[in-house]
Amino acid sequence: MNTQNQVTNNTGALLINLNKNVRVVIFAICVTLCLTPFISPAIALLMGLVIAQFTGHPYLHLNHKATHILLQMSVVGLGFGMNVHSALQAGKEGILFTIISIISTLTFGYLIGKWFNIEKKTSFLISAGTAICGGSAIAAISPVIKAEEKQISVALGCVFILNSVALFIFPIIGHYLDLSQTQFGLWCAIAIHDTSSVVGAAGKYGTHALEVATTVKLARTLWIIPVAFISSFLFKNKSKKISIPYFIGLFVLAMIANTYIPVVSFISPYFIMIAKAGLTLTLFLIGAGLSRTVLMSVGFKPFMQGVLLWVGISGTALYAIIHLA
Repeated sequence: MNTQNQVTNNTGALLINLNKNVRVVIFAICVTLCLTPFISPAIALLMGLVIAQFTGHPYLHLNHKATHILLQMSVVGLGFGMNVHSALQAGKEGILFTIISIISTLTFGYLIGKWFNIEKKTSFLISAGTAICGGSAIAAISPVIKAEEKQISVALGCVFILNSVALFIFPIIGHYLDLSQTQFGLWCAIAIHDTSSVVGAAGKYGTHALEVATTVKLARTLWIIPVAFISSFLFKNKSKKISIPYFIGLFVLAMIANTYIPVVSFISPYFIMIAKAGLTLTLFLIGAGLSRTVLMSVGFKPFMQGVLLWVGISGTALYAIIHLA
């Protein structure tokens, strides 16, 4: 009898092991495909979502750190494909939209949170993620306000779900409305939460759209610093350090090198190619992290707050860009 139980246990362990090995192989194949030019950012995100729902992410505990590092390195790489003078022009065009949209989004986020009776820190993280730069803003602000893991997970889940939708529908809307490259780049930078999805959508639309979107979005990312300082007073916490996005400085240095150092322009295409592959992989990993558990943990009211804020900022920014810019 003992021998039979032992055989059964060994067989079960072997099947679990085999299942894990199969998951790792499938995951590795998807990662490899994302590093080729055949997979677009949108397809990579879709692949990640399929992995999350059906086989699961075999290295989920490493996912957040991996996407964080990959995104920063890829953004710096994109700097080698940009010109300082064009970037400054794009930054000037987007600064007014940036200031108005951040202030209005945080204000409406607070009002919607109160209306829906959403827990205060969760509501603030969703608002900050929508207003500035999605997951990066949530990651930077959450320790400042002493947010709990559940509150962070809800905010991240909400933002990443809407990011996924934006990556697919923004280029379609842009082409339908016949937006120019500049208009679409500005709209992406203001209305899409995460830098990875901004770059994915804008890159699909065109080279100049990508340049405008990346520059304006990174300028927007710097608003993490003042918003984090303000939130530390709002939530009465002065003990936590604020995470400053230093990689933006490296992005600026890459732009300067590409503009003023002739030899850099010869190797820039290789940096850009690697950066785009890195961003595609980042989107795959983000999708692979959206498991059923994450999706179910968001909750109806926080998700509705995120949707209303996102639709509001997207619609208002689009109207302003078409009629006022």
